[in-house]
Amino acid sequence: MNSKQRAYLGSLASSMTPIFQIGKASLTPEIITALDEALEKRELIKVSVLKNCIDDPREIAAMIGERTHSEVVKVIGKKMIFYRQPKKNPKIKLPE
Repeated sequence: MNSKQRAYLGSLASSMTPIFQIGKASLTPEIITALDEALEKRELIKVSVLKNCIDDPREIAAMIGERTHSEVVKVIGKKMIFYRQPKKNPKIKLPE
């Protein structure tokens, strides 16, 4: 994914509200499964890390990206944006 595509996805996600919050328990298998399902349905999701989570948001984002086979678009503070192109019927058309 190039910088133009990241910027485009970031602009799409700027108006979104986070659909998941990662708290004190950090990453659990249930959260990973839920994120995977959300990515399949929505393609682009925003996740926030709560203040009581001691893990670094960048490390969490890297783990989520690896485990859900998605792209980490951006990590800004305690907010993370993920994108995964669906196998069929993509809704988001990325710029070249």
